[in-house]
Amino acid sequence: MTSIGTGYDLSNSVFSPDGRNFQVEYAAKAVENGGTAIGIRCKDGVVLAVEKIITSKLLKPGANKRIATVDRHVGIVSAGLVPDGRHFVSRARDEAASWRSVYKGPIPVSALSNRLGSYVQAYTLYSSVRPFGVTAIVGGWDSEAELAVDGQVGSGPKSGSGGKVDGARAGGPGLYMIEPSGLYWGYYGAATGKGRQAAKAELEKLDLSSGNLSLVDAVKEAARIIYVAHEDSKDKDFELEMSWISSLDGPTHGRHEEVPKQLLEEAEKAAKRSLEGEDEEEEEVAKDGPNQGERMEE
Repeated sequence: MTSIGTGYDLSNSVFSPDGRNFQVEYAAKAVENGGTAIGIRCKDGVVLAVEKIITSKLLKPGANKRIATVDRHVGIVSAGLVPDGRHFVSRARDEAASWRSVYKGPIPVSALSNRLGSYVQAYTLYSSVRPFGVTAIVGGWDSEAELAVDGQVGSGPKSGSGGKVDGARAGGPGLYMIEPSGLYWGYYGAATGKGRQAAKAELEKLDLSSGNLSLVDAVKEAARIIYVAHEDSKDKDFELEMSWISSLDGPTHGRHEEVPKQLLEEAEKAAKRSLEGEDEEEEEVAKDGPNQGERMEE
């Protein structure tokens, strides 16, 4: 048997001689066949967006949601196998409910991502199960008003080991991406699915780490990026689904909600105009190219 997959891909609890787990790699391929999903973390919130390919004209517009609310302040979007994504969301809701039951408060986005990463990783260890065929993006806002409240169970000591650091700011936006292997990282901008490379390239242009991007601008950028990522499969119709989470002072008051219809339509129109402008520029360059060459010869 060789390490190209023969024999070593029959179980996800077996490594190949060069240290690969083929079942996990196959799960990542399933993710690449799904619609593009992105998350953007900005100074006053998080935006989640997904490209829903319309596989049938009989599907009802607006139904079959791909972005789910886990707790009041957390949302999840995934790319890959839809049933796996729904089970993943169900587990996330159980973890959020368990945290509230024990600690009497909302689960931090980082703690939820840690628990979900461990859960997904467990599905890569046993031959009786298979890895999750989804990569999920978890976004939320840890509210300043609900964290480290005096008298709250689980708020931790005020000083000493594990205590508060002077000047540290409680709460804020959180964005994590969890892969089929169980690996997860914190991101300013995350992309997965079929158009992830194009989406990642566009996200890197935004300079998200500076914190200058507002939540409304992030909604418009997310719509544009989804449309750019869809260019590779533009022969297929798709539906754009978006949600956002803001600070307590923002438009959602710390809750995960769908982006209002009017704002979503405006963002889509702006995205289409941006793509049309790029196409016109490319056509002008193509026309000027041969003429410019002739002038140079003269």
